[in-house]
Amino acid sequence: MSKDESQRKKKESIVDLSRFVDKKIRVKFQGGREACGVLKGYDALLNLVLDNCVEYLKDPENPSVVSEETRPLGLIVARGTAITVVAPSDGMEQIENPFAQASDD
Repeated sequence: MSKDESQRKKKESIVDLSRFVDKKIRVKFQGGREACGVLKGYDALLNLVLDNCVEYLKDPENPSVVSEETRPLGLIVARGTAITVVAPSDGMEQIENPFAQASDD
């Protein structure tokens, strides 16, 4: 195998999480679960290691809404295949979907 072939086979991640290491991030998973913790490490497949992690629980009245109630998880490894959103904890806010159809109530 030549040097060019070995360099070509090395895959790089599209997402650069290096600026978030040792900072608090919020992660959304497939299925609607959300967690927040300090990013300690990651790999090219977006598997994340989060420390001091807490999970945001869903509202018992409306399971599609995430409440501010939390439960501590501690140190976790989050599989990249289940992650849909990674965002800084302090700069994240939910916005209205501009593509949602307005309901006529």
